Amino acid sequence: MPTFNCTAILFDLDGVLVDSTRSVSRQYRLWAQKANLDPRIVENIPHGVRAIDVVRQLAPHLDAEAEVERLEKMEAEDQEGVVVMPGATELLASIPGESLVRRDFGTPLSCNLQAEACESAHSARDGFSDDVSKGKPDPEPYLTGARLLGMNSTDCLVIEDAPAGIHAAHAGKMKVIAITSTYPTSALEADVVVQRLAQIKVSGQGSLSLTVNVE
Repeated sequence: MPTFNCTAILFDLDGVLVDSTRSVSRQYRLWAQKANLDPRIVENIPHGVRAIDVVRQLAPHLDAEAEVERLEKMEAEDQEGVVVMPGATELLASIPGESLVRRDFGTPLSCNLQAEACESAHSARDGFSDDVSKGKPDPEPYLTGARLLGMNSTDCLVIEDAPAGIHAAHAGKMKVIAITSTYPTSALEADVVVQRLAQIKVSGQGSLSLTVNVE
């Protein structure tokens, strides 16, 4: 039974605490059509990468910030299928509030809309894309998360679902637990891989002892 000791837990949001995959996929296809792009261009978008980085890659001729604003508005109008991940509420409720940060570094609107679907026992702190200049797989998002909490990166544990996020956390010298909600185990080079959030048990106060039971 792997055990990790940490003082803060950094969560990715989409794919870990909430699942908005269907909504996001729909909006990217609609965005591509409205931007006069082939909708098939968005079929292989890597999960866990910021929307602004996706737009810059797929449509470098467009105003990326304006296009992300358009995507945000589209997401706000279509939250069908956005659901809380099984076990997310229970896991969040088991963690001391001072040791928890929910950190996705998406746009403020998209994060807030998704987070509304996952009410926890704590007022977790959120991070938005405006806080960072580089997105995953660069370590800046998670290093910024640690800094905003006043923690050393080596004292933080990350829970992720995507290779880009795992690479970002490892580059920031953090341990990572990955969940197979989006990618298969073979694609997740994390310290531990679980199939369900319910496999993660938290105990301790202040300095946490996070125990992962891999069934």
